[in-house]
Amino acid sequence: MKTRISVRTRMAAALCATALAATACASSDDGDKESSGAQASPKDLYKDGIVNPEKDPGTPVDGGTLRMAEYSEAVVLDPTKTYPTGSTGLNVMASIYDTLMRYNPETKGYDPQLAESLATDDNVTWTLGLRDGVKFTDGTPLDADAVVASIQRFITNRGLHGQILGANLKSMVATDKSTVTFTFNGAWARFPSLLAAGPGLILAPAAYADPASFKPIGAGPFVLESQSPGEKTVVKANEDYFGGRPHLDKIEFLQLGPDQTKLESLEAGEVDAVYVGSEKVVKDLVAKGYTGNMSAVSGVPTINFNHREGTATADVRVRQAIELAFDAKTFLKRTTGSDLLADRGLMGANSIWDTGVEPVETDAAAAKKLVDEAKADGFDGKLHYVGLSDAASKSGAVAIKAMLDAVGFDVQLDLVSAVGDVVKKVYVDGDFDLARGSNSIPDSDPYAALDTAMDSTSGANPGRYASPEMDGLLAELRAANGPEEGDATLAEIEELWKKDAVYLNVGFGGFLEAWNKNVHGITPTTQTAVLFDDAWISK
Repeated sequence: MKTRISVRTRMAAALCATALAATACASSDDGDKESSGAQASPKDLYKDGIVNPEKDPGTPVDGGTLRMAEYSEAVVLDPTKTYPTGSTGLNVMASIYDTLMRYNPETKGYDPQLAESLATDDNVTWTLGLRDGVKFTDGTPLDADAVVASIQRFITNRGLHGQILGANLKSMVATDKSTVTFTFNGAWARFPSLLAAGPGLILAPAAYADPASFKPIGAGPFVLESQSPGEKTVVKANEDYFGGRPHLDKIEFLQLGPDQTKLESLEAGEVDAVYVGSEKVVKDLVAKGYTGNMSAVSGVPTINFNHREGTATADVRVRQAIELAFDAKTFLKRTTGSDLLADRGLMGANSIWDTGVEPVETDAAAAKKLVDEAKADGFDGKLHYVGLSDAASKSGAVAIKAMLDAVGFDVQLDLVSAVGDVVKKVYVDGDFDLARGSNSIPDSDPYAALDTAMDSTSGANPGRYASPEMDGLLAELRAANGPEEGDATLAEIEELWKKDAVYLNVGFGGFLEAWNKNVHGITPTTQTAVLFDDAWISK
């Protein structure tokens, strides 16, 4: 039992850290709220793919060091311990390990990356073909046995979406040295998305042979050279990369602080590329013509509800009353200075998965009526809100308290300084009624994020919401290959999500990796990340 809690806690800690990072998608950082990019409609701006694409980059040249200001630091390069998304470390980890597949935002499909092929006839059985002769940087072969062992470790240690993979996987077999066959309990149309993300980061057996001494050994285009915590991580070219030596000699993944600082450093030529999420800086970079990769996300931020028996929010009337009392525009104005990204829908209005289901509208009178009904049945009106104590988070907490107290609640604020304290209260102890979080649901594959947040068996389901009907609908969504097949099911999911008041969405947003005009060949993929195997710097 101790091991289960430990693994769940580690995963929850990563989720919370990402939630805090993703919340900044809706933030305005600092400075004038009306930026030079403010003319762009948020619905049009936040779309997956390359913005301001260059017309003719010319012929690639070798050499040079790319300086990339990252969103947050991947201190530990083990993808089962560091949440493998672009905002929390996937960029550097993919440079070391590569990914089996890559998401292509132009086709909305998945292309082979480290793998040679991935095929299926029925979306139930998938055959992964590996390239001949590929080796890890320690000289050992990247064969089917190594792939199976690496993915199984990811599942066992509950890496991001590893639990979903394990729960739906019937078998994973190395059928020969260059073939792995995956068989699932039911159809999984977007399974390739997982091989483009955490599970697709294949580690050499020697990387984890000693549990007490992890070594970042992969088969990616770069190898780790050095780490200076809080400052930078440096990778150097893998001379034996299967696709040929990368053009770049090195990449420095830097920690520079706020997004505005990154923008200024980019303009000054102090860095070559930046990873940002704040609304103002994203707009500025796009308006100024910087080329970059935009990754749209829904559900940033969220307010999570505790569904555990014995809590105030176990009563659906209480949850519905909170939904009705909440004003997303006011909340975002208080916390970010801008309300343009307010959106109460399950998927943002900018999303290709937007269902058209009408979101919950603020109605204080209806909220008060539900509170009065709950009080008539013995509810004392008290709610326990858990969040962080930094200035922006505190402003949000105070705004929520004012909204809810106005309809008859008595919100007690429990604001802590450390993310770990939030993790313990929410994911381990279940000691909260409502808490600020984030889902960061990508357009590339909403199923995995929604299942993580709402499936009854998910260890990262913060409120322990459990509904057989929702579990069934999520399984249906798993079988859908894109919005054309999945919209009807997702609409049913959204209607049930509203009816059960599972959690509250505040807005949508996106992350942008932008680079200077002398940088070329950076390739977008899933989980708001990019790949650098073809990147180069013109002289």
